[in-house]
Formats: sequence, structure tokens, C-alpha cells
Amino acid sequence: MTHMDEAVVIAEDAQEPEFTSIEICAGAGGQAIGLHQAGFGHLALVEFDPYAVATLRKNVAERKSWAWERQNCDLLPPTDVRDFTPAKHLVKSGRLIKDRGLDLLAGGVPCPPFSRAGKQLGRDDERDLFPRMLQLVGELNPRAVMIENVRGIMDRKFADYRSWIVSQLERRKYEGMGRPGYTVCKWDLLEASDFGVPQLRPRAVLVAIRNDVLDGLNYQWPEVGVERTVSVAERLGPSMFERFKPYFEGEYAAQAKACYSRWLDEDGSRATQIKDLKLQVTGIAPTLVGGSKKHGGADLGPTRAKAAWKWLGISAMGVANDIDTCRERRSETRDLFGPDGPMLTVRQAALIQGFPSEWDFAGGKTAQYRQVGNAFPPPVAKAVGESIIKVLRAARERDERVI
Repeated sequence: MTHMDEAVVIAEDAQEPEFTSIEICAGAGGQAIGLHQAGFGHLALVEFDPYAVATLRKNVAERKSWAWERQNCDLLPPTDVRDFTPAKHLVKSGRLIKDRGLDLLAGGVPCPPFSRAGKQLGRDDERDLFPRMLQLVGELNPRAVMIENVRGIMDRKFADYRSWIVSQLERRKYEGMGRPGYTVCKWDLLEASDFGVPQLRPRAVLVAIRNDVLDGLNYQWPEVGVERTVSVAERLGPSMFERFKPYFEGEYAAQAKACYSRWLDEDGSRATQIKDLKLQVTGIAPTLVGGSKKHGGADLGPTRAKAAWKWLGISAMGVANDIDTCRERRSETRDLFGPDGPMLTVRQAALIQGFPSEWDFAGGKTAQYRQVGNAFPPPVAKAVGESIIKVLRAARERDERVI
């Protein structure tokens, strides 16, 4: 997917960010985008999946607003965070961290250990990276910490583990290093639809602030960011028209117009069925799932989710080819004209996740979709990032007054 929202910049004047961050388990950049929009300049992005790393490299290289990162961010090759060694890997950013310190360490550590869709093995799951995140807090001494995960981590069965994580961030873990500990200001759920994302996607977010930074200040949890929820139809309207338009003339004209009209529900038949069946259809999507490499191709979720997508006018039985590939492979019947509605393209799934339209994804269709489905929605990350920046900025102003 190539878009021209931002031009590729050759000669550029990179503006110094007010605050800096390092992100582990960066994926395709959902959290990185949101934090960047909030005002953080990234000093390092650490990710294991090679396709996601290629996505990060491509966008950092091409996006105009990421000029500072092109000069200062250590964008590592595919790297297991357990092998990430700051003293070794922070080549570009090491001097900046030494001079300025690090403002934020963020990461969406792997969700499977806590997902209700899995075995919920928690700390007994080899994929649990909370301990590694805590080690990196000790090594990097950031002013703030942000950790994102699925809502399952908030279940009662993990209460003791959550308490252990909090205790590790508190003073007693770091006082032996001669450093202040952290206060976990909030660990709670944020619903993506409250921030303009047309999707039911609750995420558990932990925010901790170093005690010397927080001293005398209050942290405010992000408030609902929109007056009303945004529907799938609103978010996908222009892109769906773009997909159907090439077929409004020619051999598929009648079929294309009929299917597009059905997607728009111009005759109200879908709305009438929803009302008659007394279904709870809100207009926002069920949770997009990225799946895993162990389980087949991409689709939009389990049976209940597929049914919900159907009432939104979307076929959830797979992911559509992009516009050009659809025409080349003549996959219109599958991608656009199915009885349950058009399938989503990767780009449309990304729009539902809150990615900016210009963000490109590397790899084949399934690899791209998995990156999108596993992402943290950028608008939610932005809201959390802004809430952290308010404290960091207030702490800086307080300290400048003392001097």
C-alpha cells in the first residue's frame, strides 16, 4: 500500500522533540505512532517479527514527520527483547540518553499469556515479558513507564501477579541501585471506541512515574476523547467507495452497484432486520484479531465476531486483496461481491485500528493483516502519551523554578 499523504524527504530539518521514548515489542508501530503524535521522539524501536521491523523501517524512512527519528532512532533488526542490551544496541541514541536521560520506556508486552482466548498461563508462560520489562526499567531508569496488554491481565486470577509487578516498580526494587522507585499511578482498562476508534477493543494500560518526577504532582488518567463513537460505516465510507468505483461501469456494473448499495444499506433492509431480531448492533466493530503464525490465514475472528461483522455489512471470512491486486487476480467476486458484503482490505482494517492512512505495511497480505490485528490503536496510545507528558512537563517546570 503506497499513499502520498506525506512526501519522502531528502534534505530535512529535524525538529528536536521535547521528550524521548524507547519502545519494546513495537510491532507495526501502533503505539509508536500514538506516542509520536503525543510529542515523544523515539530513541529506539525494538521488535522481533521481521515483517513488522520492515514496516517500521519503511515508514520511519519515508514519513516527513519522522525526520528526527531518521537521524537519532536505533531501529534494530529483528531482535528478541530478551536479547536487547541497551549498552550494545543503542548506537545512535546512547549519547542522547547519557546527556538527557530517558523520559519514557513503553511496550505492549505479549498478550497470549493473559488472553482469555488462550490458556492464561500468566507468569508460567515462556512468552511473558513483564520480568524483562522490569529489568529494562532498572537498566534505563526512565522517568515514566507505560505497559499495555489485553484486558485478561486484569482478571482476578492474576491479582497476585499484578501486585508483584507493582511491588517491583516501587522503591524497594531500585533503592539498592541508589535510584528512586516508581509510583504506579494507574493500571486500568481503556476502551478504544472512547477515543475515536470504531472498534470494541479494551486494553489494559499501566502508567508508572518515577517518584522524584512525580513529587508533589498528580497524574490524570485519559478522559474519553470523543463526544460520540465513530462507526465502521463512517470510517470506511471513502475507502469503500474507492474500491467499488472502478466496477460501476463495464461487465460488473450492475453487480457492483447493487453490492455497494447493499453495503450502504440504502433500502434500510439490514437496519430493519437488526430491529426485528432485536440485535444489539452499535455500528462499531468487534475486536480485530491478528492471530498467530500457527493457525492458518487471516480472518476477522471467531464465529460470534463474524456474525457481528455481517450485521455491519462486512464479510469476515478472510481479508480482501488491495485494489490493484483484486483487478489483477480478478478476485472481485470473493473480495467485493460476496453475499455477506465486501471483505476488508488490510488498509481498511488499519483504518479501523486507527492507523493513519499513509502508514504502509510490509510483507504479504496475511503478514500485513497480523501486524494490524495485533496493534495497539494509535489514538489510545496518543491519549496515554499526552497524559504522561503533562506530568513530565510539569515536573520540568517545577525543577526549573527551584533552580
